[in-house]
Amino acid sequence: MKSAKFIPVVLIAAVAVTGTSVLAAGPRDREPVTFQELDANSDGQVTKEEMLAHRSKRFTDADTNGDGQLTIEEMQAAGQKRVNDRVTKMFEKHDTNQDGSLSQDELPKPRRADKMFDRIDADSDGSISEQEFADAKDKMGRHHKKRAKSDTDDS
Repeated sequence: MKSAKFIPVVLIAAVAVTGTSVLAAGPRDREPVTFQELDANSDGQVTKEEMLAHRSKRFTDADTNGDGQLTIEEMQAAGQKRVNDRVTKMFEKHDTNQDGSLSQDELPKPRRADKMFDRIDADSDGSISEQEFADAKDKMGRHHKKRAKSDTDDS
């Protein structure tokens, strides 16, 4: 019975680890921009110019040496800053006893772990076989490739 609880934890950890590599893939994995961030003049409307200005500002903020080019180091630093900001927000939200640490009880509960487990457990026997795991991994890979292809088609 311990494995029934352990497997979802392993799956969630795997998703979290693969999610960090997906962060580098592009805009789908960033926190969504708010309307207020885009509406630079606060007139209740977002123009193409405001959207382009927001994009340009993100580039300029990441271009720390101001040469109009992004290096690997600058992109890594910008990505690390976003990660640090997210972790800080997570602590502010979930560190209920304010001790500077998150216990398991304070960590957010996985929202879709049961649903994901059930989807992978194709024969609904309450456990995931190696074949079911491999099938789910292949399906996820095909889905990501399809998404990546559709992202490049829009450019």
